[in-house]
Amino acid sequence: MTAAAGVSQGSAAPPLTWLYVPGDRPRKVERALGAGADVVVVDLEDAVAPERKEYARAATAELLGEPQPVPVHVRVNALEGPLAAADLAALAALPGLSGLRLPKVTSPAQVVRVAGGTAPAGRGAPALYALLESALGVEHAHAIATAHPALRGIALGEADLRADLGLRDDAGLDWPRSRVVVAARAAGLAPPPQSVHPDVRDPVGLAASCERGRALGFLGRAAIHPRQLPVIERAYLPTAEEVERARAVVEAATAVPGALALADGRFVDEAVVAAARRTLALARRH
Repeated sequence: MTAAAGVSQGSAAPPLTWLYVPGDRPRKVERALGAGADVVVVDLEDAVAPERKEYARAATAELLGEPQPVPVHVRVNALEGPLAAADLAALAALPGLSGLRLPKVTSPAQVVRVAGGTAPAGRGAPALYALLESALGVEHAHAIATAHPALRGIALGEADLRADLGLRDDAGLDWPRSRVVVAARAAGLAPPPQSVHPDVRDPVGLAASCERGRALGFLGRAAIHPRQLPVIERAYLPTAEEVERARAVVEAATAVPGALALADGRFVDEAVVAAARRTLALARRH
């Protein structure tokens, strides 16, 4: 199993912000590249009207014909629909592409098919990220997460999932959220980012939602407007107390290899040390 692209399970700072931008708005895409997001996600699916799909694909291919200043992922159209094959063929081998986000994934077979179809001779497939947006996708979360080495991450698409489950409020999402977090970690993948907060004029609600997501085990969040980025980053950066606790764990583990107990009674083993190193890596983003 492999770590998510750009995400180390050890000491490298993982991404916290993924900024979605419509693929048929090249000027917005250019601005997004300088907005401060860790990853820019060019959307060819929900954000693009049907009559503009081909233009969005062509504009995105032109952009990704050369390397970009930040990692760029592309969310292609639904894998079982008529447009995904053309999206994948046009974009998968481009030098500016850092990852493909696959919407509405419901089975590991879909991941395997995409990985096999996007691997040029002598090269591996691009990094793939599966979006689970239905009850069936959530039910198969771990099988999807372990489907292929090219699969580097999973995440929820909560708008479609709400509709599929007939939910009236966030309480119904608690189990799917935890299921996806557990499936990702069981597969050796990075903790998933949260789904988008749809109200771009609600920073207080966004911050509270991020706090809840962090408590559930998510790491970072997708955004649909640059003004959401600093709120997400602040919510997911460790506090000064968390940094000090992590530093104590790493220093103790360095001095005495193996499992040990700290002076404050905390038991430290390899998993605790790895988590502490991730905390220190996040703290270095300041």
